[in-house]
Amino acid sequence: MTHRERFHRVFTFQPVDRIPCYYFGTWIETKQRWIDEGYEGPFAQKGDKHPQLPGMDPEWEGDLWSVQRLVCLGAIGDMQQEILEDTADHRIIRDHIGKVSLIKKGKTAMPHTLKYPLEPTRESWKEFRRFLDPKLPGRYPANLKERAEALNAQDKVTCFMGGALYNWVRDFMGVEELSYLMYDDPILLEEIVEELTDHFMTLMKPVLEVTKFDFVYFFEDCCGSNGPLFSPTIYKEIYDRYYRKLISFYKENGVPLALIDSDGKVDDLVPCWLGSGFDILFPVEVGTWGATPAKMREKFGDDLRMFGGVDKHMLSRSPDEVRAYLMELKKETDKGGYIPIPDHRIPPNISLKNMQDYVEIFHEVFG
Repeated sequence: MTHRERFHRVFTFQPVDRIPCYYFGTWIETKQRWIDEGYEGPFAQKGDKHPQLPGMDPEWEGDLWSVQRLVCLGAIGDMQQEILEDTADHRIIRDHIGKVSLIKKGKTAMPHTLKYPLEPTRESWKEFRRFLDPKLPGRYPANLKERAEALNAQDKVTCFMGGALYNWVRDFMGVEELSYLMYDDPILLEEIVEELTDHFMTLMKPVLEVTKFDFVYFFEDCCGSNGPLFSPTIYKEIYDRYYRKLISFYKENGVPLALIDSDGKVDDLVPCWLGSGFDILFPVEVGTWGATPAKMREKFGDDLRMFGGVDKHMLSRSPDEVRAYLMELKKETDKGGYIPIPDHRIPPNISLKNMQDYVEIFHEVFG
């Protein structure tokens, strides 16, 4: 059974020889700790992609965010990037679309945005949307077909970020301004969402004509520890029809599965996502609210498909505790439609030995 076959059989509730062993990358500090503790295999020094530990299936993320380097979907700015301030502990940078960010030095931390490039006005959107022109130079590599053929020939699960109807607007405008815009000018917000939908379809069409993907990854991160950042009513009024349109487009063009990524307590939006046509919930973050795959299925049915749901903090515990924890998850993998992986990037309190033990116990339980 190939890696791609195994992945698809799990998510179509068919028997498999074993459950694939994956995870979702590490902090940079975690990589350094593992190197200090004796890891000698390949790894990406920068970014989140994980070192490939012995016993793991080929990592699935690849160049997810850049559509495996087949197309540039993001905003392409025409401004000169500039360092506005450089101190011992941080740097303030204005980027190519006018976003001003404070970046901490010496440790993993999310950049803090000081100024967003898009204001919640029609005038600002009219000016900003030039950065999203599909015809801008640099959208596609000259060797698109050759790259696609190489990707198709690999026996590994492949995916791409193909949707961010909430998250992109949040990144361009900020969560506060976006939240107000939902009430102050929902017509403008829907116009932005509609244009983003067309943007994804226009740019992805040539890529899908030459590439075989296993799933499309929608990156939304629209929930916190207390629930969604907007209501199911707003979802149904603004977002639902465009998710349906995008998911239908991808499936009609050969992408069999659609995954929705949001951290946080997602319960209130799960029925909306399923109604729009999403297939897989990711990462099923355990969090302080105590989500588990079993609880999610108790609430939404045994046919709920999930990718994640392993409390990353459990990995630092004893092998016996990890084994008992995974045995509980086996009750859900036995039903099909679920692959357990840690519920986000592995933090630096997890040692190399912790992770090696996890991989070994994973195969013992799920193999």
